[in-house]
This record gives sequence, C-alpha cells and structure tokens, in this order.
Amino acid sequence: MIASVSGKILSLEAHSAVIEVGGVGLQVNIPAPLRDKLRPGESVFLFTVLIVRQDALSLYGFDSAEQRVFFNLLMGVDGIGPRLALAVLSTLSTDAIRRGVFNEQAEVFSRVTGVGKKTAKKILLYLHDRVSAVEGLEPIAALSDADSEVLTALTTLGYSVVEAQAALQSIPRDTPADVETRLRLALQYFGT
Repeated sequence: MIASVSGKILSLEAHSAVIEVGGVGLQVNIPAPLRDKLRPGESVFLFTVLIVRQDALSLYGFDSAEQRVFFNLLMGVDGIGPRLALAVLSTLSTDAIRRGVFNEQAEVFSRVTGVGKKTAKKILLYLHDRVSAVEGLEPIAALSDADSEVLTALTTLGYSVVEAQAALQSIPRDTPADVETRLRLALQYFGT
C-alpha cells in the first residue's frame, strides 16, 4: 500500500496531478478543491490510497488524513467506486458530509453529480454509525434551525454546499439567531 506521496508537482489535469517522486512521475487523482490550490513546480505532501484493479493501478491523493478516511468510508457504500467517492469529496467538505450524516440530510449527498436519491440514502445509512465511530474525528454540532434555513437559502441561490458551509462558519458566534440577520451576514461573506 502507498500511504503517502511527497514530491514536486510536474503538471495538473482536470482531476489529477502528476507528482515527481524519486525521478518517477506518479499520476494522482485528487479532489477538485485540492487541485485548485496546487501549482506546478511546488512541492506537495498527499495522503494516498492505492486502488488495484485487474487492468489498472490508480492512486488517489488527499491533503488530510481525514479526507482519506472519508474516501475509504465512501468506497464501502454499495454502488460507489473510487471516482464517485472522489466526486463526493470534490463537492462536499468533510464537515459538510459529517453534518449531512449527523442531521440525516440525504439531500446533501444528492447534490453531487452522479449521486441520485437512492444512492444518497445508501450513503447516509452506511455512514450513520461509522462517522461517529471513526477515531480521531471530532464530533460536530448540529445546525440550528436558523442555520439550516440559511444553508437552504444559500444553496437555492446557487451556492454550493461547501460555499454555504463556509459562509455559515464566517458568521460571528454572538450573532442573533434570526434567519434574516444570519442570511445577510452569510451573503456578506460572498461580497454581495
């Protein structure tokens, strides 16, 4: 098993990076948010998972051990392979996944391209007991009713779940719990 890779980024592609390790260029499939942060010529350290198939060896890389844990958990869901697990991590942050599981919101997962309602429910059921049982993952608080409404409003306006979660986290803790105030502050995060 290849548990990590450290090297220089030679090139970036739509869903992968070529990383030079000891004179060998390894193609590593990575989530979209990580790809957007990387630049050719920079050094990088990635936590990895090696998938061995009859016809291919595929390497998947992540910038945190927690993402790697979630990738492996998602791969345990019936009907989800490495590409779809990577698509989930490209669309949703690990916090968004944990909140979706904690709040039993299958619709969070159905926002991922390639995940329908049936698969979203499978993900939710599979991860329900496993997310809280994973050692080293901090528990995450449930969203208040007001924050749930703000999250729904932001995604209805076209923001991704990850963007909406980031906007919610930017709201000061002492902000009143009314939806209008919290939504106004969340929209200020986007500069609107």
